[in-house]
Amino acid sequence: MSDDAAPPESLLPYEAWAEEALREVALRALESVVANGLPGEHHFYLTFRTDHPGTSVPGHLKARYPQEITIVLQHQFEDLRVDREAGRFEVTLFFGGAPSRLVVPFGALTMFHDPHVRFGLRFPVTGAATTEFEDAAETEAVPEPVPGEAPAPAQVVSLDAFRRKPAKDG
Repeated sequence: MSDDAAPPESLLPYEAWAEEALREVALRALESVVANGLPGEHHFYLTFRTDHPGTSVPGHLKARYPQEITIVLQHQFEDLRVDREAGRFEVTLFFGGAPSRLVVPFGALTMFHDPHVRFGLRFPVTGAATTEFEDAAETEAVPEPVPGEAPAPAQVVSLDAFRRKPAKDG
């Protein structure tokens, strides 16, 4: 028997269980914010597929970000709800001062990041017809808040800061 032989294919869904456990971490963080608000300097960057079944975003955002969007839960958000039974979270964000209600199925979530503690998770898209998606178009960067200034309106952030850079040969 060769040491190079591939391991046998598992009859247990370990990868699915691991993904579910990691997604649970993000959901618990959101539920903590619902119950207690954002503690200290914590804030969340959430990336999700706008084209995932069950996702609801206002038309102007869907037109600008037809595949994927990153939102920030920090200063200007309201009415965050996590509905485990329905398998989604909802939040109202303010874009240019106007409220926008977003409904995001858990399966549409592709990234959770808390930059305050440099903690982040990536997830495969689940519950969609396909998980093979193209990269989203470039988006705007969100400036860091300046202490003592009024918070800026919610914005969409560039995903480039969270993408892995390919290793350079040589």
